[in-house]
This record gives sequence, C-alpha cells and structure tokens, in this order.
Amino acid sequence: MSESKQKVSVFAPASIGNVSVGFDVLGLAVKPIDGTLLGDVVSVAASESNSLIVQGEFAKKLPGEPTDNIVWHCLQLFNQALVEMNQAIDTVTLTLEKKMPVGSGLGSSACSVVAALEALNCYYQTNHQFGFDKEKMLFMMGQMEAKISGSLHYDNVAPCYFGGMQLMVPDSNIITRTLPSFDDCYFVMAYPGIEVSTKAARDVLPERYSRSDVITFGQNLATFVDACHRHDKQQAFSVVTDIVAQPYRKHLLPGFENACDYLSSQGCLAVGISGSGPTLFCVTDDKEKAQSFALWLEEHYLQTLSSGICEGFVHICQADIQGACQI
Repeated sequence: MSESKQKVSVFAPASIGNVSVGFDVLGLAVKPIDGTLLGDVVSVAASESNSLIVQGEFAKKLPGEPTDNIVWHCLQLFNQALVEMNQAIDTVTLTLEKKMPVGSGLGSSACSVVAALEALNCYYQTNHQFGFDKEKMLFMMGQMEAKISGSLHYDNVAPCYFGGMQLMVPDSNIITRTLPSFDDCYFVMAYPGIEVSTKAARDVLPERYSRSDVITFGQNLATFVDACHRHDKQQAFSVVTDIVAQPYRKHLLPGFENACDYLSSQGCLAVGISGSGPTLFCVTDDKEKAQSFALWLEEHYLQTLSSGICEGFVHICQADIQGACQI
C-alpha cells in the first residue's frame, strides 16, 4: 500500500531575522547566487510505522534521539491537526537533510520546521487531496518556533515559508505582509562556525529601553518600510541600524565590531547581525564588492575551533522570493 503513495521533498531557505532595523518583526529569505542549497530539506514517504531519519552535514549537531528532534514534534502537531479535521492519518518516514548549522542566526530551526510541515502538507495534498491553507500552516510553524525559542516570533518562519521580505503585523489572522525587496542587492552572509543559542542571545537583552531608543526604533522601521515601497534603496539601508539587540549581543561575536568597522569603511550599504547571531550579514549592490567582502570575511571573521577545524562559511546571497518549495 505504501508503495502507491508518492514521496514528497521540500526545501526551506535560510533567512535573516530582524534585518537589524526590525527586531522580531522583519525577516528576509536569502539564497546563495552559486546555487548552493542554504537551508534544510525534509522528505516524507509512506511507511509501516512513523520514523525519522536525520542526515546531512550538520546532523551531528542535533539530538541523538529522534523523538527529541523538532521535525518529530512537527509530525505530532500536524497529525493532531488532521485529527481535529477528521482526516485519516498515514504512518510515514520523515528524512531531514540538515544543511544548516544549529544556532547560526540563519533561521536553522525555522528551516526544519517549515520544511517538515510543508512537506507533510504537500504529501497529503498529493496523496489524499487534502491540505491546510497557508494561514493555518504559518500558525503551526509559529507554534513550533515558540516551542524552541520560548517566545512567539515569526521573523524567520514567515520569510522561510513565503520568501522575500516579510513584515509581521499585529493581526493574528494575517500575521505577515510582503514588502518589496531590493533584488539587485547582494547579502554577504558569514557564519563564523561558533554557536549562539537564540535563548542565550535573548537573555542578554534588557527588560526596558529608554524613550529615545523606542522613538528611534519606530522611526527607523517606519522609514525602512516606506523606502521599500518607494524603491528607495539608499534611504532604506541608511536606517538599517539595530539599537534593540546588537549593542547587547556584539560581545558574544568575536571579531564582529572589527568586521563592522572595516565593511562600513569600504562602502557597505549596511552591516548587521543575522537573527541572534553569530552570522554577520553585509549588503552591497556591487557584485565585485560582494566578492571582495566575502574573501575578507573568510580570512578575518571565520573562527578556528580548538580542534583546529573551521566549520564556518561565507555565501554571497540575494533575496529568495520563492520561499519553501517542492524539489
């Protein structure tokens, strides 16, 4: 019986959470220009019993027990939603190909969550002509992300799922709006090879902010959104400044301040921390500059571990407007 049902695989891309100017409310999906799959792939196939296979370059960083893996929890949540809709449940094997480092600031957990839930939805659409709508899917993705980080925020799962630049809105039915993105810009992403947990990065933030910081944050975000709609690149990136998190997190990232100073002096449109770090991103609309920045970051930002191995990488990316997709 299981052989007659079609296997489904979904890729979910990396993302820049916050994009500096929009703490917890802004995110951008990105893809390397060389065609590298920077993200996670989850496959779903019918089987005699539920199981999870974990493989890929960064699989060793995940819990050893399948039942401790977020993809397994995605299956449980999805099946619960099927029960609530009086839908029959298949037993399946999920295969996670972990292409994203854990605790990288690139939306690693979001990639697994989005790929898993979308793969399950596509599997049921293909084999049972039943699927949940995008609003329900995004809501479930947010539930899973909150389980990992301890707070509900969609700035990684929304761009990972929908693609492009996503702005979170205070409407539980809509959740996110797509902003115009600057498709001629290059986002150089440098993951140094060390891990920073989202929870730890959130714990260093202050409980309260000054009135002036709140005003500046609101003004910068409003200006950025306006500039995106007017396609005013210079104005948009002139306000990509993080006053909420970066001042308190930069000490967690060796070499970050030095890299910021250098890249800014070389004419970057913006430099910041991707999500909660330690990945650094810088923006330019000049491909040659992007290549030069990538080489500099490889030499000066990547970290060699005590084992003598460097697990970091640098990718030149552009906005991924597609988001999660079947492959």
